[in-house]
Amino acid sequence: MQGPAVFIDAEIDDQAQELRQFLKGLGAEISEEKSTKGIEDDLHKIIGVCDVCFKDNAHSPEEIDAVLNSIVSIIVSIPLERGENLILSFCDKMTKAKEPSLARVCLQSLWRLFSNLEVTSPLRYHVYYHLVQVAKQVNQVKEVFTGVEQLKAQFAQCPPSNEQMQKLYRLLHEVLKDTNSELASKVMIELLGTYTAENASYAREDAMKCIVTALADPNTFLLDPLLSLKPVRFLEGELIHDLLSVFVSEKLPSYLEFYKNHKEFVNSQGLNHEQNIKKMRLLSFMQLAESNSEMTFQQLQDELQIKEEEVEPFIIEVLKTKLVRARMDQRARKVHISSTMHRTFGRPQWQQLRDLLLSWKTNLTLVQENINTVSAAQMELAQRQ
Repeated sequence: MQGPAVFIDAEIDDQAQELRQFLKGLGAEISEEKSTKGIEDDLHKIIGVCDVCFKDNAHSPEEIDAVLNSIVSIIVSIPLERGENLILSFCDKMTKAKEPSLARVCLQSLWRLFSNLEVTSPLRYHVYYHLVQVAKQVNQVKEVFTGVEQLKAQFAQCPPSNEQMQKLYRLLHEVLKDTNSELASKVMIELLGTYTAENASYAREDAMKCIVTALADPNTFLLDPLLSLKPVRFLEGELIHDLLSVFVSEKLPSYLEFYKNHKEFVNSQGLNHEQNIKKMRLLSFMQLAESNSEMTFQQLQDELQIKEEEVEPFIIEVLKTKLVRARMDQRARKVHISSTMHRTFGRPQWQQLRDLLLSWKTNLTLVQENINTVSAAQMELAQRQ
């Protein structure tokens, strides 16, 4: 979302007078006369009743946008040290519009304010927090948040406190979890990364949400990194950690056994059993593909507990995920595996990668030696001629 600059061709005092008159005309309890205490008191009173614009649809969104733009233009003209309460009050008012068209106007006004505050202003955090709240109301979160790196870049010159970022990450996770589970998982992982060994115990609820979000996300298959997060490690011994461990390294039968013994727990976390089975079949296939370059359809039926007619559709679904590169031989009823993503990447996988790189290095050395030998032979032949 682009934040336009604030341009109002009028003196601040005149703007405040016009705003007072306009809002009073809408029925707001405010005097038309300017405050004797100065522009800040004027603005305090104007912001206090500006939400009267949102009532009864008396004016078009364009007219209301002009009013809010005028308020923003005054706010950004006031020195930072004297504007904090005004900005916080304005942000709160912007969350009051219930009509979608007006909420979109409020979203634009907040973005305008955010964009026109100095990048070194700590108040930008508070404006952005309310931006996300309003964006949720009108399904426009993707307009204000595209990723964690972009978020950090926006606050690079005045980073919020650790506690503030935790609060913001929780809000982002809440607004993203139903519309973009993959991004919600990344946000939650970032949140858990803000905890240390000393305060990891306070992140229990966040850690559980992180695990549940990752398990429920149909596009998240690499779950092993979650186990290294300090708040997640603090959950060792609890059912949620046991369930995560099943998804990280076990096969379908282990999940079915877990569900049989802890059905109520799985359901209480809002996890869908059928979706869990679908995901575990994919993960089980990946694990089988790590150690088998070739598998028969019958083997897949047995390992994944699927019917004969379900094998080919399942393989097609696997290939769509691009987790595994394979070729299906329908006549021979086999699957030939070219490569697969590892479910876990620990010491054995690093050793395997090391051995592969060493093999490449050896082969490249042999190729270079052969090239040198051929070149020397050609030079010798040329000299004789």
